[in-house]
Formats: sequence, structure tokens, C-alpha cells
Amino acid sequence: MKLKCISCEALARILYHHAASSPHLIDIDLFELGLHNEPASLQQTLQAQIDAVDSSKYDAIILGYGLCGKATEGITARNLKIVVPRAHDCITLFLGSRERYQHEFEENTGTYWYAADYIERTVGQNTTLSLGATTMGNVQDQYDEFVEKYGEDNAKYLMEVMGGWEQHYNRAAYIAYDFYHSVPAEKKAQGDAEKNQWAYERVAGNLVILRKLMYAEWDNDFLILQPGESLAMSNDDNVICGKDISS
Repeated sequence: MKLKCISCEALARILYHHAASSPHLIDIDLFELGLHNEPASLQQTLQAQIDAVDSSKYDAIILGYGLCGKATEGITARNLKIVVPRAHDCITLFLGSRERYQHEFEENTGTYWYAADYIERTVGQNTTLSLGATTMGNVQDQYDEFVEKYGEDNAKYLMEVMGGWEQHYNRAAYIAYDFYHSVPAEKKAQGDAEKNQWAYERVAGNLVILRKLMYAEWDNDFLILQPGESLAMSNDDNVICGKDISS
């Protein structure tokens, strides 16, 4: 197959690494990290790029994004199917599963996450990845999910508790890849941990979801939008689902 990959640049090295060994021909377009700060703008930019893909030249579009603070909600497949990882954000993609993400979210919410591409592409900016905090723009969809699962009052309480955790980080975690190691990125994580008196941990990344994305091994870790479907929040463990735009 010939695939068009549209992705956040936070996944650049990983995607190029897997594209090099994939049995499929893949063209990659990257968007700047800063677009995450304005989910509505990111959604419009992604949709415009998707609509510009020549359907006569590709078999499918694959996205290097999760729900990402609802930035991908409403993304619509026109003439080509779109494959999207079932993930709240790129932390799931770095850790390798929704289950591992959920475990970290519940057990280590006060964590700042550091990944090579993210650090390298935000040089000079005080920007890191944090689970359960506002920097990844996932607060609203997390709240909506809590409402669906536990009711509005409990959702508000949980969000208040999460807000308290945002002010009390206690762990810096550097995600290490097997194929690439950034000494400056890890030193930043270690330095921030020392400066803020946080625990430091080197966490093994698992890039299986991104490998499967690039190898077209699209199982239950992925949503496949067929032409005429748009992406919506599922408010369950699947994270996202497809919606017929004609209904």
C-alpha cells in the first residue's frame, strides 16, 4: 500500500524509524507542536491537510495523533479511509497501550514526562509532557469521560483532585527508546527532577502502537474511519469512535 501519514512532530524520529522498515510506501507530513495549544485550530489544519490528499495516489491516511484534547474530534474521512490510534494523547503512543497509560494516570499522576523528540523540538521553551495536566490539552475530554462514567458531581470532584496534583508534581520520567537515546533530553529530565526535588525515573518506552500504525497492522488499537464517517469521543475505554456524518 501507499500511505499518507499526517502527524505531530513529537513522533518524528519514531515514525521515520518505522517507515524505513515498513513494507508499505509512506509519505510523512509533520505539524508543529504548538498547534496543540489551540485544539480548534489544529482540527481545522488537520482537516485541510486530509482534504488535500490526492485519493488517486494513496490507499489510506494514517494519523500520528490521538484524541489530543479533542483536537481530532470531528475529523472526517472524505474519499480515503483514515486510521487513528485509540489514545488520549501521545503518552499512550510512547507507553504502548491504553492499559499502561491508565495505570500511570492512576498511580503516578504527579509525573512530568520527557521524550526525546518533544524536548529536542521545544528547545528554549519551558515545555514538557505531563499526564493529567493542562499542557497536553486533555482536561475537557477527561472531564467528559468522568461525567459519562461517574456522574457530574463525582467528575467535578475528580477534576478538583487532579487540579491539586498539578501543583504537586513529584516525579520526572524520561521515556527511553531502544533505537535512539538523547543525552540532552535525559539530562533535562534529571536536572528538572533535582531542581524541583522530584524523584527521577527512566521509563522504557514501548512503540508497538506506532509500529503497527506504520506497518498497517490495524487491530483493536486503532479506529478506522471509512469515507463518510467522522471521529467522535466514545467516553469509554475505546477513547474514540466513528460517527456517520449523514445521521
